[in-house]
Amino acid sequence: MSKQQTDSQTKIPWWQLTLIGVGCTIGTGFFLGSALAIKQGGPAVILTFLLAAAGTYIVFDALARMTAEDPEKGSFRSYAKKAYGRWAGFSNGWVYWTSELLIMGSQLTALAIFSQFWFPHMPLWLLSAIYGLLGIGIIITGVSGFERFENIFAVIKTAAIVMFIIIAALAVSGVLGGGQAERPLEWNGRGLFPAGVTGLWAALIYAFYAFGGIEVMGIMANELKDPKEAPKSGKVMLTVLAIIYVTSLGLAIFLVSWEKYNADESPFITALAKYDLAFVPHVFNGALVIGGFSTMVASLYAITTILSTLAEDKDAPAFFAKTGKRGVPYHALCLTVSGLAASIVVALLLPEKIYEYLTTAAGLMLLYTWIFILFSYSKLMDLSGKTNVKWWAGLFLIAAAVSGTLFDKTSRVGFFISLLFLAVIALVTFLMRKKWKQAS
Repeated sequence: MSKQQTDSQTKIPWWQLTLIGVGCTIGTGFFLGSALAIKQGGPAVILTFLLAAAGTYIVFDALARMTAEDPEKGSFRSYAKKAYGRWAGFSNGWVYWTSELLIMGSQLTALAIFSQFWFPHMPLWLLSAIYGLLGIGIIITGVSGFERFENIFAVIKTAAIVMFIIIAALAVSGVLGGGQAERPLEWNGRGLFPAGVTGLWAALIYAFYAFGGIEVMGIMANELKDPKEAPKSGKVMLTVLAIIYVTSLGLAIFLVSWEKYNADESPFITALAKYDLAFVPHVFNGALVIGGFSTMVASLYAITTILSTLAEDKDAPAFFAKTGKRGVPYHALCLTVSGLAASIVVALLLPEKIYEYLTTAAGLMLLYTWIFILFSYSKLMDLSGKTNVKWWAGLFLIAAAVSGTLFDKTSRVGFFISLLFLAVIALVTFLMRKKWKQAS
């Protein structure tokens, strides 16, 4: 059998990338972070999720079309380099690597906290270490192992949301008893926009967080049998996510007043609390654990791959590009694991508010990566007519999400910290450009 035939058999169909995308995307950003969105925006949070879905689709469509035209292992980082030069690929890669590393530390700490629901006497550091080791084990199985696990996670997480939709629908119809649903239009006479435009604006960032993970899909698009099917994969995935997100949140805010949601509990547990269903906390705590773990593994895969491509382009030490069995870049993985361990320690030692600021900043840096994806797209591809309008709409929605953080005191601090991160990376990039010029 020729190498070309073997490669063709190991590549994946578009629908499998859709499943992987669902697995990489649904996580604590939705299961837990949506409570913050509801708290900020009130019942109109449904609109923010529709806007975030549209913005996410525009960014992924841009990335997918660049992939279809020219598949690159480094994905958005490689396209940034082609569009604007080496400095853009270098800075994009390290912005993404740094932000995801901080986010993974918070994910592992959150996983440990969720797990103490069942194992209250186990220390956080031990639970975090267990999840970290499990994640590394999945990455070591190679691309095929990662795909298999993400497919399983996608099915489980989607099933949990569908289960909530069914139970909530029964509650709304009165089958479960437990009292009347609190119809949103009757709340305090303030209608669907109790927090006003600024509340809706501030909530937009949390809706975008719930769709975070498309960068991983962009990297995985290189594994498609036909890269030209990447846009279709993203369209199906985001349509599915938008439907189940909006339906489940719509039912949640119909059942319980938006003022009763809080950041420490999943809105799906809050919405069903009065119906005395003993299994609900266990099911959704399990969904939180699986969701957080799968997005953590996806991030681990993505930043290890990005580090490997940085090394291949001599933007990181060359030995990080070396691969072992199953094509796993073990040296790059070792650095990622070391950084991850440090991030867990920082997460456990820093006061909660300070680390919350850091992870908010890291999440914003992902959106800066999305903005650069759009600019790379406009530089490398011919945009005209509807495509150009779509490009401007995507840029406007992401800019709105970023600027909306200025209306919330916690997010506002994270915004300024994210600018500090960017300034540091920009300074390093500037110094590296001088070094590259001297070398040439």
